[in-house]
Amino acid sequence: MSRAAHIGLTGAVLAMVGVLVGFSGPARTSAADPDVSTDRLNKEIENVKFAAIDGKTPALRDFAGEKGTVVVFLSFDCPVSNSYAGTLAELHKTYSAKGVKFLALVPTDDSAERIAKKAADFKLPFPVISDSKLDAAEAFKAIVTPEAFVLDHNHVLRYRGRIDNQYYGRLKKNPQVTERDLRDALEALTAGKNVSAPATRAIGCHIDAKERKVTADTVTYHRDVLPILQKHCQSCHRPGDVGPFALMTYKQALNWASDIVHYTQSKEMPPWKPSAGPEFKNARSLTARELDTLALWEKTGCPEGDPKDAPAPVKFPDGWRLGEPDLVVEVPDDFHVGAAGKDTFRCFVLPTGLKEDKFVVAYEVRPGNATVVHHTLNYFDTTGKARKLETAERERKKLADELDRGPGYPVAMGLGFIPNQADAPRPEIPAVGSLGGWAPGQLGTQFPESSGVLLPKEAEIVLQVHYHRTGKPEKDRTKVGLYFAKKPVERPWTTLVVGGMSPLTLIPAGKAKHVEKGSAWTTADANLHSVMPHMHLLGRSVKVSMTPPGGETVVLVDIKDWDYNWQESYWFAKPVFAKAGTRIDVEAVFDNSDKNPHNPSNPPKLVRFGEETTNEMLFGFLGATPTGKDRVRTLRSDPNKK
Repeated sequence: MSRAAHIGLTGAVLAMVGVLVGFSGPARTSAADPDVSTDRLNKEIENVKFAAIDGKTPALRDFAGEKGTVVVFLSFDCPVSNSYAGTLAELHKTYSAKGVKFLALVPTDDSAERIAKKAADFKLPFPVISDSKLDAAEAFKAIVTPEAFVLDHNHVLRYRGRIDNQYYGRLKKNPQVTERDLRDALEALTAGKNVSAPATRAIGCHIDAKERKVTADTVTYHRDVLPILQKHCQSCHRPGDVGPFALMTYKQALNWASDIVHYTQSKEMPPWKPSAGPEFKNARSLTARELDTLALWEKTGCPEGDPKDAPAPVKFPDGWRLGEPDLVVEVPDDFHVGAAGKDTFRCFVLPTGLKEDKFVVAYEVRPGNATVVHHTLNYFDTTGKARKLETAERERKKLADELDRGPGYPVAMGLGFIPNQADAPRPEIPAVGSLGGWAPGQLGTQFPESSGVLLPKEAEIVLQVHYHRTGKPEKDRTKVGLYFAKKPVERPWTTLVVGGMSPLTLIPAGKAKHVEKGSAWTTADANLHSVMPHMHLLGRSVKVSMTPPGGETVVLVDIKDWDYNWQESYWFAKPVFAKAGTRIDVEAVFDNSDKNPHNPSNPPKLVRFGEETTNEMLFGFLGATPTGKDRVRTLRSDPNKK
């Protein structure tokens, strides 16, 4: 359906739910998921020996249970594997009492000390030992981590595959777990019955081949591959940052070689969604030569080459990237993130203590724990409503099994309330405003020269943090540095909003290609600096374009494969001029069918406009500054109205 967007204060503030600058999100892992394997099923597994532990050389059958044995291959560098720590602990608790023993094998070159520490961090209650020589992986014909194998009391393999259907692809989760394959196999085993589904498709991170034959050294790691990894990957894929594994050494690159090639060739890494638009200054992409280099390196056996050919290591700054801020606001105490479950969104209310209005010309976000902070959205609130929600959450009686705890209050997506301009202490300032956002790899954000965002006195920063879980308990205290204008701001920054849905919009259940669109018109001449489309989980594609009076349409951004987890602001390499009266259009396709793996409802339900992730919305956000005396505060919904 088509409609001119109605943009009032409430709609604009609702739209700011999605404002995010520079979001890249956590890296994905592994190559294409393998097919179901039936290798070694109904065959006795040999008594593989492992590396010496405390002077003894244990073998597979030393860990055998009376009724059976679960052998699961894990990697502490694989986020899919780590996410199953709690599930495996629960299964162990249930079935160890029924005569089943559990053993985890780690088919990486991790030291015994690191394996022991990680097993303790993830609270794994069964033996976890190294399979660095891949002898056990070869015996079981294991393919990925995590992959589970169930042996009966005669050491015959009766089940192999996934633990459950939490994932349908690498780091791609189903809305809910409906099939618990490992549990079902153990139920059958302990009841003396045949396993009804003895092989399922395991999804995770590939186990590297036991031997890799080098066929040529025309492309080497140190001379050719490392510069590419330094340029495009190491800002996130390094210890202590959001990348689920590091790519700092030859061994690390060797372990993930097939994944590197698969995800760069498919353009999923580095993450970059636009298929059309002007030149973007924050574009992340590899050149054709870089793609060919990585593919040839992997194809020829991943030769290391001469370390003397390597470039100097990249030095990553430890302090504030933009210099010492004028004001630092910080979450007052540790927020504890539970080990498992759906990702959580938390709002923290941070007082500024400002006694006068300030223009923010730059900001920088520093997570206390970069491994769990997926991204942030940064707001300011002048109404005090966020503070009231935080107080209510603090005073709420907590349930005994709540894993997330600490300051702030939980939200679905936005702020937890719909601002009303009547609540603002002064009519000339917004009730709620946006200060952009942060995502991994972003080194701070500066607004264009002579521009900035007005931060009213006594306003409170509301920091919405999206936390993803690592499979073990984590904690975080994020802080934000604000940089104030030292000279007059001549061109105040404005976030222009065009909406494509109204509060009456309905997306029918089962409809795979539901189109929504909307338009609005600029009120004055302006330079456009950035564009960001925003939808929820049903979105499939989205385009934002502009048509100047009497001119031709220009595409500002076109995303053919929308992914809610990979949204960001796209910054133009050069400002795009929009003459007064320019029409801004946003158009999107939604998939509310059962074929959409992101659909939060199964079976699909009628979906309405709203803030919840089970609702939908459609907005286009544009960062703008005026080019003349007139300030561009809003977009008109009707081009003929003054």
